[in-house]
Amino acid sequence: MTPSENINVLIAGLTDWRGAALASLRKAILEADPDIIEEWKWMGSPVWSCDGNMVVGNAHKEKVKLTFSHGANLADPDTLFNNGLGGKVWRAIDVFEGDTIDQRALKDLIRSAVAYNRSKKKKKEA
Repeated sequence: MTPSENINVLIAGLTDWRGAALASLRKAILEADPDIIEEWKWMGSPVWSCDGNMVVGNAHKEKVKLTFSHGANLADPDTLFNNGLGGKVWRAIDVFEGDTIDQRALKDLIRSAVAYNRSKKKKKEA
């Protein structure tokens, strides 16, 4: 199966609110930039990347978590990050049942992650 097919199966298997939440988050991530690709890593985690890993999505018992690989380096003017705030590298968005995520703000955050990865790539190429 392709990574996208694995993610489809994962979402379909989440028959409660978490499946709909992960599907909605995935849609926003993919709409943020046409170069974003889906990967399936680390024993079954959806990963979205563009010139490097950006976001890992996981469904936990009581939440859906989006972990941004370099979140500490991203501006978060809409304060979507609500976990990992004290760390030096990653930041996360924990979504609980009934939460709504501002799709525009999430897309802006994803675009910021894309720009960050692209800037890292340019530095390596220089």
